Amino acid sequence: MILAFLLAMQGFSPETNAVMDRSRREAAEARGEVAKPAAARGTLPVPPAVAAKFQACLDAATTDPDAGIKFANDWRLDGGTFHARQCLGFAFSKAERWAPAMVAFEQGADEAERAGSATDGARLWAQAGNAALASGDAAKARTYFDAALARGLPPGIEKGEAFLDRARTLVALGDLGGARSDIDVALNEAPKDPLAWLLSATLARRAGQMDLAQQHIARAVQMSPDDASVALEEGNIAVLTGHEDVARSAWQRAVRLSPGSGAGKSAADNLGRLSAKP
Repeated sequence: MILAFLLAMQGFSPETNAVMDRSRREAAEARGEVAKPAAARGTLPVPPAVAAKFQACLDAATTDPDAGIKFANDWRLDGGTFHARQCLGFAFSKAERWAPAMVAFEQGADEAERAGSATDGARLWAQAGNAALASGDAAKARTYFDAALARGLPPGIEKGEAFLDRARTLVALGDLGGARSDIDVALNEAPKDPLAWLLSATLARRAGQMDLAQQHIARAVQMSPDDASVALEEGNIAVLTGHEDVARSAWQRAVRLSPGSGAGKSAADNLGRLSAKP
């Protein structure tokens, strides 16, 4: 029975679904931002002179990605610099056009570096990495995240999220040892991000480190009790450690919170297997 659950749990991966399934609202709120898709999150601090236009560009892209693309391109031709390219990448991301989003973020990063802002460049390299990861190109994503981390990000949540993003990329590439190293840094830099604890718990489960998995999923549940992905993983770990009642309750919560999501559907499947157990 345990083997069956282990096999079934490979169908939903919080590591690779996090790009599209979560808004990172906790991180966005911590930076005082409006939540955005992961591939375009992390709005750069902008000078007051361009802040209004930058916000107008983001608003246009949010309402109508095509209008946002036009707005950003017009602004870019009118001297919008790397801020216009970031908005262009955001607009392409809203349209789920990941290839041109990557190009826009990469070009923005190059332009920011030429303007003497390595930190802004690093942020844009990280956004290019998220666009690549969303597109399914983990190898390119790793190149972008490596570039972001090599150029340096401010300590704290920004740095932690970049390490967490690269850890997700390394999981997709099968480098679980490298992913563990990066997640450990992420937990130290961004201890208030529940996604970091969720992914750490999942990685520990896959490595058979069940004590660590239990400790870290408990932190994720404490921080984000209404997240279906967290509830799903709580159940996954509980069933593998012999706590079927806890698993059933956690999976039921996942279904209740988000029945139509990948996490909710996986939890429902697991509940069916648990009910069918002799």
